[in-house]
Amino acid sequence: MRLLATLLLTAANLTAADHMEAFGFKWSVPTAADWRVESQDGKQVMQMLTARPPDKDKPRKPTQFALADTADFEKVTLEAEVKRLAKSLIIVYAYRDDLHFNYAHLSGDSAKEQIVHNGIFHVYGGDRVRISRAEAPASLPAAGEWYKVRLDYDATSGTVDVTVNGQPNTSLHGIDLSLGAGQVGLGSFFETAVFRDVRITGRTMGKL
Repeated sequence: MRLLATLLLTAANLTAADHMEAFGFKWSVPTAADWRVESQDGKQVMQMLTARPPDKDKPRKPTQFALADTADFEKVTLEAEVKRLAKSLIIVYAYRDDLHFNYAHLSGDSAKEQIVHNGIFHVYGGDRVRISRAEAPASLPAAGEWYKVRLDYDATSGTVDVTVNGQPNTSLHGIDLSLGAGQVGLGSFFETAVFRDVRITGRTMGKL
């Protein structure tokens, strides 16, 4: 009995370690030790501490992001202040499962410099695929600076738009009707980033 109780307690702790709370939401993460939530200058901050590259034996796609534990959004707006600590960070949307989701990649590179950066990408059972134009400038030109970003997604039209400091970016506009409603998240492909003042609003499945 004592051994069984110990095993159950250990399992419960492992499960709890894969979640954290911030900005009024619970977030699911691959490994809780890779993240930290704290207060900086009177604001709650969620920071990625560890960059983890994609598994070479699986489809090339992001895996290191925090997913807000909500119902699936048919229409959603995610607003946040973000800071890239290396080259880039991502905003996940229309998340259905680990192999089916979309994301916006915000980078210090333009898409012309690096075609797999600074754009809208689609994951559907395989490697990520770009679904936006590749003609706009970098969305986060300076590392270590805060930027205000906003993502708007409508599952009915499949349309997503991301603005940075209130400015649209042609490379951050896309349309995809294959996924529909889903969850949203924050992270990076294989680098680290910091997020604060995160707000998520919208209409979930079956609710106004």
